[in-house]
Amino acid sequence: MDSIVGCLFGKIVEATPVDSHTILLLAEEYSTSSRLDNLTQVMGLHPHYLESFLRSQFYLLRMDGPLPLHYRHYIAIMAAARHQCSFLVNMHVQEFYQIGKLVKTGEHSWSLAELVHAVVLLAHFHALASFVFGSGINPEPDGENTNGFQQIGVSNMCLCDLANDNSLEEMSFSCPALGRTDSVSELEALMERMKRLLEEREDEEASQEEMATRFEKEKKESLLVVSGGFQDEVVPTSKVSRFVEDATFGYQDFARHGEDNPPTFRAQDYSWEDHGFSLVNRLYSDIGHLLDEKFRTVYNLTYYNMATHEDVDTTMLRRALFNYVHCMYGIRYDDYDYGEVNQLLERSLKVYIKTVHVNLLLMEARMQAELLYALRAITRYMT
Repeated sequence: MDSIVGCLFGKIVEATPVDSHTILLLAEEYSTSSRLDNLTQVMGLHPHYLESFLRSQFYLLRMDGPLPLHYRHYIAIMAAARHQCSFLVNMHVQEFYQIGKLVKTGEHSWSLAELVHAVVLLAHFHALASFVFGSGINPEPDGENTNGFQQIGVSNMCLCDLANDNSLEEMSFSCPALGRTDSVSELEALMERMKRLLEEREDEEASQEEMATRFEKEKKESLLVVSGGFQDEVVPTSKVSRFVEDATFGYQDFARHGEDNPPTFRAQDYSWEDHGFSLVNRLYSDIGHLLDEKFRTVYNLTYYNMATHEDVDTTMLRRALFNYVHCMYGIRYDDYDYGEVNQLLERSLKVYIKTVHVNLLLMEARMQAELLYALRAITRYMT
């Protein structure tokens, strides 16, 4: 173990927090997979989230469950290939070959437990592909790395991570991809808007009708946000496209082509806390607890500062970001005032979110949104 820890200090990027908890966590991951991939190293910047992420992913891919091990990795390959994420495709192709290839065993219907397992895997890797692109993580070179370590490979996109409040201003105000450099003044303006919104909330609460109107307005405006810019950088490769029937099919906006007002999914009718969690846990034991812990960890993750400002409560901003992603997928919370989204998130940030669904918070928001639609459909089938 001592030699592993020594290597970790020498090989992990300098930005990773060096504390005993982080080092032991990374050492444990290395002992499990004999390597530390670029994704794990980037997530290692936030060890509390990484611990929760690795626990749920390990359970999904390696522990006892409804689906055979080789099925799980092939589903991961298909999910990553749909988003042309060669980093994840390459990773799980290697895992798939180590476990063994699929064999024809005849036509068989899947059980509900197997279906839920597959749905969770798909949602996990769809969202993870977004994080890979959003963090600019490059595919690792072909071939085995003899010592299992590799310096993080990132593209020329900025490495932004919303889960770290220190980087909030970097992403939304000085990210090179957005062409913004006025970070100090914009950060001050954002903090002033947060303060003003808190004061207005204390003085007067919006009515249910007004909040519903604000949600519909935000949902419609999200359809107008152009998500181009990064699309041309994702070039399909033969290694990826062979895993999908239509190699040209990729990210699709929630609204169908020509649809001005897509349907609204009311979270009060079907939520993760009240419905999705119990269904997943009943059909796929314990995964509900692991997912719930991961969602809560990233939602509550904060360092109480923004740039040089300390003791800053970023709850309002984190909730606005999480709910905006759900709003993009038509999910509405009756108890949330979507006017806050419009005031806290500038259009440039909305473009950034829609393009790559970047960072941990947005990755988990997207995963939860996908799960809600799939689990609601399964619930309806069962009843």
